[in-house]
Amino acid sequence: MDVGAKPGRTTLVRKLTYLIAMSIDGYIAGPGDEIDVYPTPEAYLGHLASEYPETLPSHGRAGLGVADAPNRLFDTVVMGRATYQPALDLGVTSPYAHLRQYVVSGGLTSPDPAVTVAADPLALVRSLKAEPEGLGIYLAGGATVAGAVYPEIDEVILKLYPIMLGRGVPMISGEFDVTAFERTDVTTFDSGHVILRYNRT
Repeated sequence: MDVGAKPGRTTLVRKLTYLIAMSIDGYIAGPGDEIDVYPTPEAYLGHLASEYPETLPSHGRAGLGVADAPNRLFDTVVMGRATYQPALDLGVTSPYAHLRQYVVSGGLTSPDPAVTVAADPLALVRSLKAEPEGLGIYLAGGATVAGAVYPEIDEVILKLYPIMLGRGVPMISGEFDVTAFERTDVTTFDSGHVILRYNRT
């Protein structure tokens, strides 16, 4: 089990990982929440499918040959309403059917029994991290939810794309709070894509 200890805590907790696509100028989506702007060459997509299969939506996994791939790092996903909305626009109410799914929203009524809606992201994450066993928790975005749970983010995995957006949704929206992270891994691709992993120090 992937666990991490927090200062002042006496028990081990499950790790919360913010894994997010980002442009080289620091945006995770366009100003209108556009997420279809990121180029995904075959080699890069194949790497994501093999190393992070559970982070791929269920309705796209079959086409990548990982429909039945076991969860490697995560068994739970937490996302904001804006992150959930593109799936709903496609008529998909359970986009991560291979994970426990939580959507943070103050006004949404869950359209699917497999999706739990929670109003308080920080309380939700702390309750999930306190569970006695399981894999990690995948924070899929977006910026507002990430800002709300900022104190509980243990790891950041940046999927850095070789594009600039100029304007858009930042990686995180929250209070100014300088927090140190240590780089633990970097994977580069000929296409210019880079995957960076950081752990909170």
